[in-house]
Amino acid sequence: MNTDKGKTSGGKYSKRGFASMDKDKQREIASKGGKAAHEKGSAHRFTSEEASLAGQKGGAAHGKNAAAIEGRQSRPQKIAKG
Repeated sequence: MNTDKGKTSGGKYSKRGFASMDKDKQREIASKGGKAAHEKGSAHRFTSEEASLAGQKGGAAHGKNAAAIEGRQSRPQKIAKG
């Protein structure tokens, strides 16, 4: 029984659907979706303040996660004297 269903010799998985299209075709389809969302009124545009806040939150979360991964603590701990 072949257990490599969907895999190709060149990589882990075969490209199907959207991933198999060339970049220009993907961009064209994505553009149509964005335009339709704006016409419908369901799209959201970030203000510069919203974008700045989102970037700060992402940077803080990334820094906290990176410190945990490296075995460091995100805040220095007090050392008990004894």
